[in-house]
Amino acid sequence: MRMERVDWPGDILSLVAQEASALVELLCEQNSGVLDRIFALVEPKTLDHRQSLTNTRDRVSAIVDYFKSSDRNSCRRFLAIVYQYSENIPLLLETTLVSIAGYTPGTNFNHTCETVDYSPLPYVKRPRLDHLQSYTDALKSMALQKYESVAQAVVKDIRLEDTWVYLRHRNPPRGKDRTIQPQASLDNHEGEESEHKVSVESLLKTTSRVVTLLGQAGSGKTLLVHCLGRDWAEGSFPSIHLLFLLEFRQLNLISRDLSLKELLFLFYPACDDDEEQSDAVFEFILSNPEKVCFIFDGYDEFRAKLTHPEKLESINDPNKPLPLTDLLSGLCSRRFLPDCTVLVTCRPRDVTDMFGSPGFITCELQGFDRLGVKEYAEQYFHKKGDELKKKAVNLLMNNRHLLSMSHVPGLCHICCVCMEHLFSSDGTDLQLPTSLTQIYMQILLAFLKRINGGVVSGTSPLQRYRSKIVEMSQLALKGLEESTIVFMDTDVSPELQDFGVKSGILSCVKLTREDGSSGYGFTFMHLTMQEFLAALHLMTSQNITESQLKKKLNLKTRWTTKIDPKSVFTDSLHVYVCGLAAEACKSSLVQLKGTEGTTAWVQKRQATVRNVLLGFAGSTSQTGPKIVELCRCAHETQDAKLARAIGSRPQFELRNIRLNAVDMDSLAFVTAAADQNVCLDIGGCSIDPDCLEILPSFKNVDHLIFISGGLTDVGAAKLARALKDCPHITHLNVSDNSLKDEGITEIAETLCRLPNIVSVLMGKNSISTDGILTLVERMSACNSVQKVHVEANKDISLFFSQSSDKVCENTDLNNTEEPKNVMLKQCNINVSNVISLCNKLGGFSYITLVDLSNNSLGNKGLKKILDLLPKLGMIQEINVSENGVDMDGVVMLASALCNQKNLRKVDASENGKKKLVLWFDTSSRHNSRQLTPNVTGIHLHKKLSLTHSEIKPVYMTKLCKQLVKCENLLDIEFSHLKLSNESVEKLMLILPEMSSLQLLNLSHVDLSTNGALLLIRSLADCQRVTAVELRHQAEAFIKFVPEKAEAAICKLTEYKLCKSNVEKLSRILENCPRLSELDLSHNLLHDEGVKCFVDYLPKLKISSSVSLTGNQITQVGALHLVNSMNTCEKVVAVEVSLGVEDQSLIKFVQEHVNGKTLRLRECSFEVIHLKKLVEIVNRCPRLLTLELSSNSLHSQGLFSLLDSLVELSTIQTVKLRSNGLSSEQIEYFVKKLSSCHQHRDTRIEEPWLTGNAVASLIAKCLNLQPHIKEISVNRASINIITEGNSSPRSTFVAHPENFSPALQSISFDDCDIEGQHLAPLTLPIQKCHALQDLRFSQLKVDRKGADFFSAVIPFLRNLRNLTLDLKGAAEDEVATLMEALPKTTSFESLSLSQLVLGDHGATVLGRALQSVPNLKSINLSQCSVWTAARGQDLVRGLVQCVSLAEIRLDSVILDEEGITILAQGFSRLTSLRRLSLNKIRVVTSETFVNGTGILCLLASFKGFRQMEEIELESWRIGDSGTYELVKYIPSWTELVKLSLSDNNVTDQAGEKLLAALSHCRVLQKLQLSKNQLGQASAAKLAQVVPLLPQLSELNLSENQFGQQGSMSLCEGLMSMKALKILHLTSIGSSDLVGVASSLKHCPSIEDVSLSWNLCDDSLARTLAEILPLCTKLKRLDLEANNITTAGATVIAKCLPSCPSIEVIRLWRNPIAKEDENLKDQRLNFSSV
Repeated sequence: MRMERVDWPGDILSLVAQEASALVELLCEQNSGVLDRIFALVEPKTLDHRQSLTNTRDRVSAIVDYFKSSDRNSCRRFLAIVYQYSENIPLLLETTLVSIAGYTPGTNFNHTCETVDYSPLPYVKRPRLDHLQSYTDALKSMALQKYESVAQAVVKDIRLEDTWVYLRHRNPPRGKDRTIQPQASLDNHEGEESEHKVSVESLLKTTSRVVTLLGQAGSGKTLLVHCLGRDWAEGSFPSIHLLFLLEFRQLNLISRDLSLKELLFLFYPACDDDEEQSDAVFEFILSNPEKVCFIFDGYDEFRAKLTHPEKLESINDPNKPLPLTDLLSGLCSRRFLPDCTVLVTCRPRDVTDMFGSPGFITCELQGFDRLGVKEYAEQYFHKKGDELKKKAVNLLMNNRHLLSMSHVPGLCHICCVCMEHLFSSDGTDLQLPTSLTQIYMQILLAFLKRINGGVVSGTSPLQRYRSKIVEMSQLALKGLEESTIVFMDTDVSPELQDFGVKSGILSCVKLTREDGSSGYGFTFMHLTMQEFLAALHLMTSQNITESQLKKKLNLKTRWTTKIDPKSVFTDSLHVYVCGLAAEACKSSLVQLKGTEGTTAWVQKRQATVRNVLLGFAGSTSQTGPKIVELCRCAHETQDAKLARAIGSRPQFELRNIRLNAVDMDSLAFVTAAADQNVCLDIGGCSIDPDCLEILPSFKNVDHLIFISGGLTDVGAAKLARALKDCPHITHLNVSDNSLKDEGITEIAETLCRLPNIVSVLMGKNSISTDGILTLVERMSACNSVQKVHVEANKDISLFFSQSSDKVCENTDLNNTEEPKNVMLKQCNINVSNVISLCNKLGGFSYITLVDLSNNSLGNKGLKKILDLLPKLGMIQEINVSENGVDMDGVVMLASALCNQKNLRKVDASENGKKKLVLWFDTSSRHNSRQLTPNVTGIHLHKKLSLTHSEIKPVYMTKLCKQLVKCENLLDIEFSHLKLSNESVEKLMLILPEMSSLQLLNLSHVDLSTNGALLLIRSLADCQRVTAVELRHQAEAFIKFVPEKAEAAICKLTEYKLCKSNVEKLSRILENCPRLSELDLSHNLLHDEGVKCFVDYLPKLKISSSVSLTGNQITQVGALHLVNSMNTCEKVVAVEVSLGVEDQSLIKFVQEHVNGKTLRLRECSFEVIHLKKLVEIVNRCPRLLTLELSSNSLHSQGLFSLLDSLVELSTIQTVKLRSNGLSSEQIEYFVKKLSSCHQHRDTRIEEPWLTGNAVASLIAKCLNLQPHIKEISVNRASINIITEGNSSPRSTFVAHPENFSPALQSISFDDCDIEGQHLAPLTLPIQKCHALQDLRFSQLKVDRKGADFFSAVIPFLRNLRNLTLDLKGAAEDEVATLMEALPKTTSFESLSLSQLVLGDHGATVLGRALQSVPNLKSINLSQCSVWTAARGQDLVRGLVQCVSLAEIRLDSVILDEEGITILAQGFSRLTSLRRLSLNKIRVVTSETFVNGTGILCLLASFKGFRQMEEIELESWRIGDSGTYELVKYIPSWTELVKLSLSDNNVTDQAGEKLLAALSHCRVLQKLQLSKNQLGQASAAKLAQVVPLLPQLSELNLSENQFGQQGSMSLCEGLMSMKALKILHLTSIGSSDLVGVASSLKHCPSIEDVSLSWNLCDDSLARTLAEILPLCTKLKRLDLEANNITTAGATVIAKCLPSCPSIEVIRLWRNPIAKEDENLKDQRLNFSSV
């Protein structure tokens, strides 16, 4: 055998150098004859030197070195000698020497230059090399033969270098068992894309790895691997010496254990079973695995699953037989022959069985693109005539269903066969198939047509060959059930063999059995044809029950696991079954069934399939892959009802699967049938770019999510073209793909053509800075864009408005255009990009925000930004945070703030390195209507904020020198800073020169005590300073006024002030003549510091107060403070509390001091302290008020103190609260006060002063003190007012039982007194003949109580006012009370509120009222349990009191007659001023209530001329009643209060009402809640309120003013200077920002409710700005809005500047109450 010459492609000298060590080792083992032949080739001079070496290895090494540097011919002759005469040459070296030598063994070298005879010796034959070469030649021959067999029906030649696969750098398809190792790069290059295209040829270019080639059925895997075998045989892969191509369908026939050698030589035996050749070849394989390649084709056809590598035993003996699954797994996992090359083909779903190993990669065959389909079709029809070719190709390319299926090469071939068959059929009406099943039906007909040479008879082929088709379909189903795809010739009848082969449905294949013998078998032309025929059997066989049919209809998932059972088929059986359920297949099924009643039977079977699918459609637990399968099934059925049922789900969420054109076509079919818009979420799915052309068919898809799908620029171009025909798309997400600049630009250019687009997400792609700028440019041309947000490659978000035209042209700026925001974060924008960026931003017609944070602008880039961006027109905010700006940049910004007219705020942090935001004023460029006139020019308020920084002295000077130039009102915020004393000194030097400075914020500054004192010096240095408030490392600021401040406030808190600090501070304050308030709270002064300050106090010019709260003083310190009343004449009050509150306060007067007040709480004075207190008090003759609370006074000290108080005649008020006084001590105290001969107001409060105890004590006091003028008891406190004695005589009474005191008023209110407790008071009160007012409220009355009042009231001849708000009285007791009512002419006022009056009581009261003609006020609210008839009696008596000025009848019961009596009586009550008829219950017909009856009552108001208050809540008077009332309101010029809540007043009547109120100039309270007032009423109110200067309370809750109405209310609020209470609960507008802003024009506001309006954080932000301006606000209700934690935090931050606020209700808002920023106790989040 001759061996073909192969020329060595490289440098032969380099090869010798490379193999030098191997040659030395080889020659050292050879005999001297071989060396002599080599020495003969060496020059004599050189040879002598080398032969002189004594060591053989040294001589050999010298010879090899000689030939390394010789010429090529000498080197070649040297290698020829080595090869020809050496023994035991290593196989690898021997193979190399053969290639170099260039000869065939057994022949002489034929070189013309040779002088020596090199004829071979007889023993130098190389049988091993001969065996390897001959076996290799045989392998190549077999590979070529197999290729010829496989490629018989190929339309065109396959060129591997032009055939592409996609390398996948991703996890395998989703599965429950994720044990697959990460896949390596095909070319081992790092940084490659996650998916890139390589040629099939390259799969074997790199050896020693495992490659899994994926492809769906029909993609051409088998053809391509045979092409690889062909190319190897033709010399394309020189690094591969041996290539074995094994088919799994053949391996299925092996059931016994085999060794690797047995496996290889079973299918590729040695020539003539030459054992020596087999051994030589196998030895080569074991020794050189890197030169061996194994191709295993069709793992999807393998019945078994590969063994997991971890379960394999170590194999030391390569000849040991193993199970086939172990043997193949060992090769694929590199356990055997670790350096060999392995290529396995399988379906995508079976990749989970391919266990990873080093070098393991996965690639996937891609189907035809659109051009590929066209080329294939043209090749197929090339020889069938140009007309047919053109017609067929055009039809294929224009039919969406056929085209989508043709992306799979195998299906493309089938579609071509189908069209050829259809075009060759009789008839002109061409019915194209609309599903894959229908195509296979046509293919079946085409195959049947081949029988008998294509001769057509009148009978249908399905009917003519029905029996053979039935037998064939039975065989197909049997094969499916037994996982058989190769049928032995014994399994197929001869007749069926002949039918199958002639038609082309069956193919005859040569088989190799496990014993090595050959045979033949049969397979279906493709697995899919076998499944189609099996489906035919299921749908036409009488033997298949419906239950068996339903079991075949389980949806298949594309997510696989290693524990899933293996299937050798394509999982398409259910698809074909569903396709046969289509109406179009009914006639074919009927023909195949071929019996009577067939049509009904077939229809029933088809309905069964569709009903099963409808059941699947109703399930909500289907995973994405199963949804796709369900859509495919629905598409095959072409059933619109089924498609609509599946499409009813709002979202199709598909994950981690490959979607092909058929899948997309099916999804389009289903979603187009839906009755609603749906979201198509195909995140993580791999999809062919050509499939995107189907998108316009998704008619009802408005949300398209395509993330992590490997979309490239090519796919983006196709997506962009498809989107142009998708006007229904509103949301698009293509994040986390492989898009670059070009792809993102392609998509962006399309967006303006989408009229309904709302948002587009394109983050996590690969866009460059230039690409970002291009994106900005494209978006600037789109009027609908609202927001462009780019953050590196992490986030690219585009948001659009649907309210403006989507025309891609710039329009003139107008007021209706919506603002646009551009955010370009972390985009590597530097100074070189600024000009280009600004030019592109200039394309936006109305841009308000530009965010360039986290870029690389630096100071130079910032300067360019300042020069260019503000010229964009409506720019409001520029964010340049984290751009490498330093303090020099901040100084530059300070200069710009002063010089640029529209720059209004600079916000920086960390010396400009972190936060850096610029705000601009656009009012001068904006023409939209404002509530107040815009202010421009020097009146624009500007602000510089520099936080979290360290300002060095040099930069403090630079900053201040720039800020001095500012002519505008200026705020400076230096918060969270670290300031040295030197920096503060620099600031203080220039501060007086800053004439426009309004506020210097120094909150949270790390400032020393000396630094703080330096800042306080500004009070003396700068006359514009109005407040210095410094809280250590917390809120701190200095406030200024434009001119000289009349008064100033100084607050220095939470510092540690030692005595020297206090002295230094005091000396500074001595130079501050304008000081109003001084707050030194929480400075740890202790007693010593307080004394030091008190000593300095007379020198300080403080006009209002000093607070020393929280300085940890003791009783000694408290006494120092008390003593200040003596040492400092201007001190008028001292308040000290040493308890939990720990409060210390000194108050001053500015001019004349009338008296002084001392309040001591929880001081726990010991006897020694009380003595000292007495001394101090004795030296304070002008003490007017003394209050001692919770002081636990000791008896000895107390009596001493009280004796001192007796001597101080100036004391007018004494308050003793919770001091632990007993009844005896209180008696003693009252007795001592009785000797003072002066007016005293004494209040004593102890918890035991209730019930019988307080009644007894009051009785004793009345007997002890004849000078008591008033006694009132409220809960647990007694208030006694005494009169001075006009005569100097003693007040001792010898016979008190005969004494008549001058008591004028007694009041008991809510103090747990019952009737049984009143007995001790009977006699003392009977003696009070001068008593004018008697009040008992919340008193529990029994028979004893009624008797008490019956016994007392007759003695009170001068009684004018009687209040008996009693509870618990029985009807006879009430009657007794009514009989006892005064009947004197002096009696003027009666209040029986909440007293239960029955019929008898009402009658008695009615009679009694006739006896008090001078009664001026009566209150019977909530008294009524009488019947309507007895109510008439009461009203008759009431209207007899013609002097009444006040009537309150809330919630009483009257009938029609009672109302009539009341109306008639009103006409006589001309003195009536206050009338309250809220919630009157009228027992009569609806007609009376809603008609003439109420109008008649309202008409009786005509005679009222002096009306001050009128309340008619819940009358439901409606518009007609309102119109009646409006007639009289203009005449009530003294009206103070009007309440018409809950009266059904509409806008029309509301306007009239408000117009009438314009005449009531002293109106203070207006209640109009719970009506139907709207925008018109709000507008009228805005016009009227300027005419009501005293209006202090306004309740408009629960009306529907809307946004426009709320804006009108804003205009009205601006003139309401006296307003204290404003309630706007639930007024139908979520935008109350304007209302909140208007509150700053209401200086008296105390209570505001904006609850239940669903307002968001914008309201909170506005409130945070205005709350510090509302200095009297106490309560703010924000319940049931949409204020978040962020909004609440903003409000919380402003609270330190709002001392008046007591509570802010934030119930029912989405706020995290536990947030650290929301700890202020005034923030109330729940009712608990």
